[in-house]
Amino acid sequence: MNKGARVILSLFIVFLTCAAMVTADEKTVNLESVVIQSFDNPDTDTWMAVGSKFSTTGFPKVAYAKAWPTALFGSNADNKDLRSLGVSGKFDRREYNWIDLIPVKKNANGEMASSPLPLPGRVKMLDMWVWGSNYNYYLEAYLQDFQGVVHIIPMGDLNFEGWRNLRIYVPDNIPQSQRYLPKRETLSLVKIRLWTRPTEKVDGFQIYFDQIKVLTDTFETLYDGDNLADPKTVNQIWENKEGK
Repeated sequence: MNKGARVILSLFIVFLTCAAMVTADEKTVNLESVVIQSFDNPDTDTWMAVGSKFSTTGFPKVAYAKAWPTALFGSNADNKDLRSLGVSGKFDRREYNWIDLIPVKKNANGEMASSPLPLPGRVKMLDMWVWGSNYNYYLEAYLQDFQGVVHIIPMGDLNFEGWRNLRIYVPDNIPQSQRYLPKRETLSLVKIRLWTRPTEKVDGFQIYFDQIKVLTDTFETLYDGDNLADPKTVNQIWENKEGK
């Protein structure tokens, strides 16, 4: 092999090595399971229920029940104050009725207002534990992206008995990043919607929820000056006038 060919071959090997490094970096993931809502703190983890137009007067109702999935906590031998979120629904007629479960906080006026739950990292999967009593209902999760667009994710049917873990992959077409720094843009859980079907009775029922979690990729590629894209640093420089 002559000298020119050796140089070309060496450059080609360097190119392949660099390309492999870039590809490996882009595909690096750090998957973590993160609990978004446990419902164990009713004073801070506040939810409200809103029903569609055929809701019976006084319904829907919410309660924080001292109940939990045995598959998660067993018999609660440590005697922790474990709770689950319960919703009691009733409608005046069979229909595609719905109940929205919405995370809320007090606003500046002291009124309860919608407060979407931020989901850390780039979410791959959303799951929650649900207690059903075999009604032919179904569940949806509403996720909002950084552009304000709300995406509806079907969580599955509720025609089962007792606690069950409902799990769904978050579609790749829901944007969770942008090309500008900082690139990562988080999703938020806006609400959970419970639907009834016209063929199923609606004269009184209860559903319970526990342990809303995400499986999420928290890996972020480091670069020179990455701290300047950190929202906390930006706030310190530009809002608190540290830059003076």
